[in-house]
Amino acid sequence: MHIDTGAMYRAVTLKVLRSGVELAEARAVRGMLASTRVTLQRGESGARVLLDGEDVTEQIRSPQVTRLVSRVSSLRAVREAMVRDQRALGRDGGIVLEGRDIGTVVFPDAEVKFFLNANLDERVRRRLAELNAQGVEASEAELRREIQERDRMDSTRQESPLRKAPDAIELDTSSLSIEEQVRAVTEHVKAMMKERGQ
Repeated sequence: MHIDTGAMYRAVTLKVLRSGVELAEARAVRGMLASTRVTLQRGESGARVLLDGEDVTEQIRSPQVTRLVSRVSSLRAVREAMVRDQRALGRDGGIVLEGRDIGTVVFPDAEVKFFLNANLDERVRRRLAELNAQGVEASEAELRREIQERDRMDSTRQESPLRKAPDAIELDTSSLSIEEQVRAVTEHVKAMMKERGQ
């Protein structure tokens, strides 16, 4: 099973936007989290994200959510709740978790860790294509600023900052297709299993 943990933080961010909770009010945020349920379900075209039972898979990719998600995900109460849920999902193994703190905070003892990266130009191109596919018009310059700001915030936050785990395998995906990325990861895992006689 594949879990996009970023989608979980995006779902919480969507709830913040809908509820009007002030991020500076820790008690209000904790209260909102107590009645929030984020679940992931397998769908025909990939995982579906449910927020309190409502399918919000498309809504969580909106520009409004994207602009706020780093602020919401930097809150201690939010990170504690999401990390707890993510650890519960991966407790029995046999799972792939994707996120900015998986190898350092959520599962520091994971069997195998990859740190995927891409240059800024390619990340802007991919995000622009994603938004265009949703029928959303976006400015390339604005997207570039947003991505840089999100990286800055995620790398410098106090709670679970974005950083490469010392034992993670780094893979620059800038010039790789999805298929090539999958091949690189699976070949490494197969080699690792062969070494272990599995």
